[in-house]
Amino acid sequence: MKTSAAVLHKMYLERPYTTSRPLRIEEVELDTPGFNEVVVKIKAAGLCHSDLSVINGNRPRPLPMVLGHEAAGVVIELGDGVKKLKVGDHVVFAFLPSCGDCSYCQTGRAALCEPGAEANGKGTLLGGHKRIHKNNEYIYHHLGVSGFAAHAVASVDSLVKIDKEIPFDIAALFGCAVLTGVGAVVNTAQLKFGDSILIVGLGGVGLSAVLGAKAAGASKIIAADLNPEKRKAALALGAHHTIDSSKEGALEVLMKLTNGGVDISVELAGAISALDFAFQSTKRGGTTVTAALPHPDARLQLSPVMLVGQEKTLKGSYLGSCVPSRDIPAYIELYKSGRLEVDKLISHTLHLEDINEGFERLASGDALRQIILFD
Repeated sequence: MKTSAAVLHKMYLERPYTTSRPLRIEEVELDTPGFNEVVVKIKAAGLCHSDLSVINGNRPRPLPMVLGHEAAGVVIELGDGVKKLKVGDHVVFAFLPSCGDCSYCQTGRAALCEPGAEANGKGTLLGGHKRIHKNNEYIYHHLGVSGFAAHAVASVDSLVKIDKEIPFDIAALFGCAVLTGVGAVVNTAQLKFGDSILIVGLGGVGLSAVLGAKAAGASKIIAADLNPEKRKAALALGAHHTIDSSKEGALEVLMKLTNGGVDISVELAGAISALDFAFQSTKRGGTTVTAALPHPDARLQLSPVMLVGQEKTLKGSYLGSCVPSRDIPAYIELYKSGRLEVDKLISHTLHLEDINEGFERLASGDALRQIILFD
């Protein structure tokens, strides 16, 4: 079938993206779905820094590629062997497929699925195939999703069935922003009721972490970002204090607020200075989590003496350490009960044709979560 898609042919194009226009809206063709694959009609897709990191070259990927990894839609066609889904089901994409058979999946660590990670690195679906092409040239998939398109072929293991009552613009958020942000707090950091927490970097994922900390019962939520509008948004979502971590004396202010540091800090800014601030802000015996993806060449200077002498823990978090089939429905239930107000994360809605304007807005720090609406 033919469909429209936003295709990236070249990384490192200069800003503003409204002028350089790194993403081209093109008509592409999709193969029929293979074994354990389906066709999804995309209804909504979110713009995330992980997509921006491919555009600006911080996360190099094979090209050409249809970007987009946070999306929701409706199943419209089934390939052979599909048993988990049927035509008409509403689904959210998870940006790492879970094979269910590797040692990580079998021990509840689906975020580390080895076949899933390998497929994502190669720009294929879980089965190793590419299903998008144009002019006899195959185009790569982004993280098994390629959601910046009207339709997508996807592995069943990249999809989670959801209630049909959830609006698609809200549903899309659960595929990355909520999964990563809430998961980093609840699964990776394992915040306990009454813990204090610092969240550094207040994009869609960081603000989701604020919501997750509030829902999990954090006693004190401190949100840090250089952008005053994002700090204001964090306060509206439940943060108790905000800090501009770039200001001189910011660490001393935090230490006074917390009587010596926070129990947990979560860094979601993708900058080494932000991760250093998060680690320095964590109290003795506390845990620092990073779920951001700076340039691969970036390095953090760490004092082993501090790590050992203060018994601090530094942990990475991918996919929020989630099991998507377990956590996406659970987080949606929290939303339905009013305890996870993810609808407040959406700052803009746009059409696929406006995607370059959206990424310039994201790169400028002038947006929270932007959602492309189809139809």
